[in-house]
Amino acid sequence: MDDNFYRIKRLPPYVFTEVNQMKAQARAAGEDIIDLGMGNPDGATPQHIVDKLVESVQDPKTHRYSNSRGIPGLRKAMAGYYERRFNINLDPETEVIATLGSKEGLANLAQAITSPGDVILAPNPSYPIHAFGFIIAGGSVRHLPAYASTPETRASFMAALERAVVRSIPKPLAVVINFPSNPTAEVVTLDFFEEVVDFCRYHEIWILSDLAYSEVYFDNQPPPSILQVKGARDISVEFSSLSKTYSMPGWRMGFAAGNKKLISALARVKSYLDYGAFTPIQVASAAALNGPQGCVEEMRERYRHRRDVLIDGLASAGWHVPSPQATMFAWAPVPAEFRAMGSLEFSKLLLSEAKVAVSPGVGFGEHGEGFCRLALVENVQRTRQAVRNIKTFIGNADKYLEVSDNKAAAG
Repeated sequence: MDDNFYRIKRLPPYVFTEVNQMKAQARAAGEDIIDLGMGNPDGATPQHIVDKLVESVQDPKTHRYSNSRGIPGLRKAMAGYYERRFNINLDPETEVIATLGSKEGLANLAQAITSPGDVILAPNPSYPIHAFGFIIAGGSVRHLPAYASTPETRASFMAALERAVVRSIPKPLAVVINFPSNPTAEVVTLDFFEEVVDFCRYHEIWILSDLAYSEVYFDNQPPPSILQVKGARDISVEFSSLSKTYSMPGWRMGFAAGNKKLISALARVKSYLDYGAFTPIQVASAAALNGPQGCVEEMRERYRHRRDVLIDGLASAGWHVPSPQATMFAWAPVPAEFRAMGSLEFSKLLLSEAKVAVSPGVGFGEHGEGFCRLALVENVQRTRQAVRNIKTFIGNADKYLEVSDNKAAAG
């Protein structure tokens, strides 16, 4: 029987698999691996959110099927967040929908709006669902630069957007943007969003904005929402998540907000696929959005401290990595002496010799080659240990490169 299924055929081998297998094997052998690979928040969910979950789950009525669009109180809470944070008034009935994390929302919207052969514009490097959600849905992806924070890179982004419209047949259906960016940690200002909205309104292209890291920033300029732009809601929907903001990754609670037609399309697909998150999780998520927000600033301080320890420590080790202004990631150029081996082999070598796991940049797309992503998910003591291990590793670069060259020659 043929098991070469159509949608599976369109998915390349998962690049992270080799590193993940090596990590699992090392831990099974009793090795202490410091994991800076997966962006998996290690902080506890704030107690008042947990308390609301416990309170709600005591009511047997909450054990029944929920609502795939999200309970009304949760959608109102999300609309309230947008009003406080961005001065945007959303209709919680028609412009907000709860999702099982932003990843599910993006994937199901792709299913809702994509016909086979439709062209989608997505950044490269990027979080994999930005491209593969549409590939799974039968679309074709054309890549855009993932950088737009300087006048030069912004001009390059807009030029690539223009080329995509001129050279794509059929005309692009939608463009995915992600700022603050995973994995590059790029941030942009509102005037960039204004330029993108003007362009896409003129060319009648949907905009899907991933704003999952809206609250993980380290300066006095909070990242903007594309929905702040006049006319953006005519063509845009934005995805966000509680995973990082409130240290709730396993709770799987996210949102989509914006254009009514896109929200309606997503709601219709979801109505066939799920009954929504467990009601107590939705109730607790509303408590997160409506409750005290001191925990959010504590989250920022925690990641800021780890960022500074990591970046300063790596610099002292001879590995100069740009300090991210936002997200829980550092986008690190592979050290020059190791660059020829590629980001995957470098990541494997770093794991085997320094006992530090990172994500190879090529796993986020071919334009991620030459980089690796380091997540700020280990406490300060573990981060310092990782830096010490890496410093010793870089100091012995000649030895490791010779061993690597010998293995390559033998192979």
